[in-house]
Amino acid sequence: MAPVTTTQRTVLAGARVVLPSGVVEGGRLTVEGTRIAANEADEHVSTATVDLAGHTVVPGFVDLHNHGGGGASFTSGTADDILTGVRTHRAHGTTTVVASTVTNALDVLAKQAGLLSELVEQGDLAGIHYEGPFISPCRKGAHDEALLRDPDPADVRKLVEAGRGAARMVTLAAELPGGIDSVRLLADMGVIAAIGHTDATYEQTLEAIDAGATVATHLFNAMPPLQHRAPGPIAALLEDERVTVELINDGTHLHPAILELAFGSAGAGRVAFITDAMDAAGFGDGHYDLGPMKVEVLDGVARLVEGGSIAGSTLTLDTAFKRAVTLDGLPLTDAVRAISTNPARLLGLDDRIGTLEPGKDADLVVLDAAYDLVGVMRKGEWVVRPD
Repeated sequence: MAPVTTTQRTVLAGARVVLPSGVVEGGRLTVEGTRIAANEADEHVSTATVDLAGHTVVPGFVDLHNHGGGGASFTSGTADDILTGVRTHRAHGTTTVVASTVTNALDVLAKQAGLLSELVEQGDLAGIHYEGPFISPCRKGAHDEALLRDPDPADVRKLVEAGRGAARMVTLAAELPGGIDSVRLLADMGVIAAIGHTDATYEQTLEAIDAGATVATHLFNAMPPLQHRAPGPIAALLEDERVTVELINDGTHLHPAILELAFGSAGAGRVAFITDAMDAAGFGDGHYDLGPMKVEVLDGVARLVEGGSIAGSTLTLDTAFKRAVTLDGLPLTDAVRAISTNPARLLGLDDRIGTLEPGKDADLVVLDAAYDLVGVMRKGEWVVRPD
């Protein structure tokens, strides 16, 4: 008779668990190998129990828009630099991260994409997001105006193909020459077309959405404000059910009333919290590079040395989550949708991540009673072990 194989299971017991169906008090979550398992008992399974009474367990965070962290850049660093940034954000609960570039010459971006795609293939990154160079000089933010260009579909295709299947999203200003054709191209290639750093009118934004755009890059930031006779892109992006809106919930990029407006207009099913983080996230104040641009971080706020524009953020998603449920008063279920479920769906990974359900990857975050992070598990392995 063949020997019986004993499998190791870990049971997380006693915590408040946020599931797609709602919040379960005193819940029980079972992890087997790299996956979440059903809670049935099995005599051939060796079980270790972790008591998490007084804690909250939520799905691992998913960041669609992130330029680096831990003093390292996704936009210009080596593979070791990129992994430093990944590990920094992973320790803050982001178990899935898309690496965002910043405007540069096409050949430079294509070279960066080749390196990033290798880390996607290894499973360290979930994809590549090109933020620029196809954006408006009127709304350039922390991008080098000299390197901006119109979104010619041939150039857009070149960058997507440089990612060797790893490109997940391209931010562009659809009102520029070639913009609408590029949106159609991206939709045909299965890549998210995101509207951002744009000076588009309401009508131009609607045309882009009809052409296949499905994401608003950091809504409200780097686009015209709402006006009563010129609603601009914000109104179009908020009102259309086909669009998911990114929000940077760091208290610097958005006033709490604007966050409330976004959730009230779009609903929790169409919001994705992002960091838009740069190198200083999880690292500290100082001077940094953001692509070819020089950045100074003071009191946790990143600004260009020349001109003073906000240059991304120093945010980590555990801070965004805590702010959402404490200061902003969002229900736990809505915060989880915005920080895990919705971005997982956008990436086409919701069969594996984004919710705590049997069969999915054991990616989860443990929070204490004050919603401070005390534990992170990724694919069944503790990144941060709860005390």
